[in-house]
Amino acid sequence: MKRHHAIITFLIGAVFFGLNPLFINLGYAAGWTLSEIIVVQAIIALIVLWTIGIFSLKRYPKAAKKLTIKTVLSLMVAGSFTGLTSILYYASMQYLPASLAVVLLFQFIWIGVLFDWVFSRKKPSKQTMVTVILTMVGVLFAADVFNGGLSDITLIGFVLGIGSAFSYTAFIFVSGRVAVDVPATIRTPVMVTGAALLMFIIFPPHLSLNTDVLSSGSIWLYAGGLALCGLILTPLMFAMSTPHISAGLATILGAVELPVSVIVAYIGLSEYIAPSRWLGVVLILVAIAIGEIQGIWQRFIKRRRYLDWTDNREHAAGNEYK
Repeated sequence: MKRHHAIITFLIGAVFFGLNPLFINLGYAAGWTLSEIIVVQAIIALIVLWTIGIFSLKRYPKAAKKLTIKTVLSLMVAGSFTGLTSILYYASMQYLPASLAVVLLFQFIWIGVLFDWVFSRKKPSKQTMVTVILTMVGVLFAADVFNGGLSDITLIGFVLGIGSAFSYTAFIFVSGRVAVDVPATIRTPVMVTGAALLMFIIFPPHLSLNTDVLSSGSIWLYAGGLALCGLILTPLMFAMSTPHISAGLATILGAVELPVSVIVAYIGLSEYIAPSRWLGVVLILVAIAIGEIQGIWQRFIKRRRYLDWTDNREHAAGNEYK
């Protein structure tokens, strides 16, 4: 996959993840608990992804041979991070206003750059730091923190929210480094199996589900939306794209989730969006554009230097021939 295709694919996954607050808030409003939504979400994701995975295994028989026990366990551990993110992020909304929960989740932007620095030895450039700072300012405006204040933060809400940021960063970071030679349509079902197992350990299905839950259409609707956006399309898009882009760029691109959440709240939930929040959306999009323009410029410079070097060699060879 080419780099620009990977960027577009990653952005699509981030857009879908940005729809999660819509479904979880509608689910809470309908009276469903976190455990009920989480368990049904995991069941739906497993059914859909393994349906895709079985067909992929038949299509790519050689890929099945690469799924050693070590590889499967590594993928499941990597996938558990996305399950942990869902649990922590959704739970934080029970203790914090949604705007503050989003701000804490979006700390993954600088955490991702830190991960790339520590684990990949890629020191962030000045341009990257400017992009991160601009993005974080946009996050604060888009989440309406300046109007809502920070007095509503509770200790448990803070721990859950910042924990979701670290787990989300870990998921983005490892999803591009584990079994990258296995097709994404096979990797993703295995990863989400790890996520589902973690969810089932924390929320045992036999305690969360009953006849009333399983027979209700609304929970399947809301949990199905969460499954589609949080455990199916987003992990699949990330698994396809992250091997081809750096973790630092991935986390910056992931900031597009917040503008999506704001727009969805405006259209889907009929919420009033203050002008300052729209300013935050614009700042985030500008920051993403700056980050990508930086990458395009660097590749242009490298390409230009290579062409100049080639021309000089040809010119020198021509003079020597004469």
